[in-house]
Amino acid sequence: MAKITVLSREVSELIAAGEVIERPASVIKELVENSIDAGANHITVEIKNGGTTYMKIVDNGCGISKDDIETAFLRHATSKVNSKSDLDNIETLGFRGEALASIAAVSRVEVLSKQVSDKFGVNYKIEGSVEKLNQQTGCPDGTTIIIRDLFYNVPARQKFMKKDVTEANAISFILQKIALSHPEVAIKMIRDNKLDFNSTGDGSLYSAIYSIYGKNFAHDLIEVDYQENGVSINGYTVKPLYSRHNRSFQNFFVNGRYIKSLTCSIALEEAYKSLIMVGRFPACVLKIDVHPSIIDVNVHPAKIEVRFSNEKLIFNSIYFAIKNALMKSGLIYEFQMKKKSDWLSKEDEQEDFQQQTLAQTPAAREQIQVSYEETASKKRVNESVIIMPTVEEFDEFENKKNIEAPEHTVNTQNKDIGQEDNIEGFKYISSHSLEQSKEEDIKTDIQIEKPKPILRIVGEAFLNYVLAEVEDNIIIIDKHAAHERVIYENLKTEGDNAESQFLITPCKVLLSLKEYDAMLGSNKELERMGFKLDFDNKPYVYTIAIPTYLEKLDMDEVIPEIAQNLYMNKINPQTNLLDEMFHTLACKAAIKANDKNSIEELKSLAEQVYFNENIRHCPHGRPIMFSLSKREMEKQFKRG
Repeated sequence: MAKITVLSREVSELIAAGEVIERPASVIKELVENSIDAGANHITVEIKNGGTTYMKIVDNGCGISKDDIETAFLRHATSKVNSKSDLDNIETLGFRGEALASIAAVSRVEVLSKQVSDKFGVNYKIEGSVEKLNQQTGCPDGTTIIIRDLFYNVPARQKFMKKDVTEANAISFILQKIALSHPEVAIKMIRDNKLDFNSTGDGSLYSAIYSIYGKNFAHDLIEVDYQENGVSINGYTVKPLYSRHNRSFQNFFVNGRYIKSLTCSIALEEAYKSLIMVGRFPACVLKIDVHPSIIDVNVHPAKIEVRFSNEKLIFNSIYFAIKNALMKSGLIYEFQMKKKSDWLSKEDEQEDFQQQTLAQTPAAREQIQVSYEETASKKRVNESVIIMPTVEEFDEFENKKNIEAPEHTVNTQNKDIGQEDNIEGFKYISSHSLEQSKEEDIKTDIQIEKPKPILRIVGEAFLNYVLAEVEDNIIIIDKHAAHERVIYENLKTEGDNAESQFLITPCKVLLSLKEYDAMLGSNKELERMGFKLDFDNKPYVYTIAIPTYLEKLDMDEVIPEIAQNLYMNKINPQTNLLDEMFHTLACKAAIKANDKNSIEELKSLAEQVYFNENIRHCPHGRPIMFSLSKREMEKQFKRG
């Protein structure tokens, strides 16, 4: 065995730097977080060649005094932690005191910094951990740090650097996350002398999202606001129809720090179950505020991973926060017919609005203008279709507002137009939340129930789409998707009371041993659903009786699918053991497109769907109903 020696300072610092500084994005992350901890509300980041040759960070924070500048570049030098008890209550983004020392070990660093109380600032240069310059100088308040030639003294690390565009994109990704986590800080990124992005820094999370991801993403969001058991969750989550193909748009921030957390992702996706299609993923920007003592941010050198002392608390908080937001949003879609020639640009939108309000009284103009500004500030207008209030629409809105009963409150905040996923011309409208609004608004013991509106079947299109008239709307329902969701809900709520139909001849099905064991282990749940099975001849399963709603189906197909679902659930447990099986049974039992149904059957289905606000998507997440208002029809015929 070779002789054990202590590493030299140079080698040990290079090794330590390698743990913290992986690429240019790591440098930017550490320095921008330091700027935020220093109280900066304006930060500019400029890079060249992906940051490999030049990075510049300018902030207006508190600055560093000349007396502290040398100490700041020593390893484990920090102003944020003084004792071990401080590690249990970390509220700053940085705290280890390793960033500046690690950066200085592998690059050429120049610092210009000045505190407000000082007459002069300091100009400090350090290369490869060796001080080169330390002198007073004139400079603005705050700190400017310039990093040149990253890894110039570690050629082996340079070989692993990716293309300039890849490294620059990684920096942009980090800065976007910081801008979302701190909307009160204006962050500007300049890439090779061109503006990459610029957040407003106005303190609005929605504005930050709009600046980073753009209008199309921002208008598809639902606000989240939830507090329970010391956990506060605020932010936005995407409408189910606009889910994504991957998890790259899932943003979680804990106490202002961007994190990657499997617990958070699973909780989010569980809340969307049965609302989005299989293979799609919800997007979100969620700020989670908890007491610092229940999280450990000292898990990873980059501080991107955290450990929760109570994973279940965090899981439940996110799950119910998202569920509550989705329930409040309403999930009926309204059909709108608009010509592309009618689409307006953002500039035309304001001009068109002003022209339409010229004929109003000053009070009316002011009220509409306030309404417009509130809408614009929330970025709820789609890039493709912009609908502005006309004089008649404003009067109609005022009349409805005056005569509408308290228990008939309608939530209009989600009347957004959708265009993504080829759903051009559709928008959300709030659901008929009569029972919910009664509970919220009626404070007396006596409740006057308003009679349900009359639903009249108009007909059926293409033997798949039910057309019904309700008040001043035409409702269009996908009968297979709707019936599938109705059965699915019944299975979830009434599965224990399902009636059984005995078969004249038991159905014999051969299963794999794993599937057989999975079904045998779930036999009690299957019996409660109405199945009676014989497991005496392994690996064959004999079906003796089935639920009555499955009597028209072929058990040779149904039983293997149930067995497969149960087996998959066993190796990858879900929140609800039978959820996937319910999906399968509902899809099998539902009426199909091209099936001929009587008017009575169609009416029964339409009423079950329309008057149940929980039924707005099929179990796979596809929408099952759209509406077309009488007014929109009249506009198309130039009657409006």
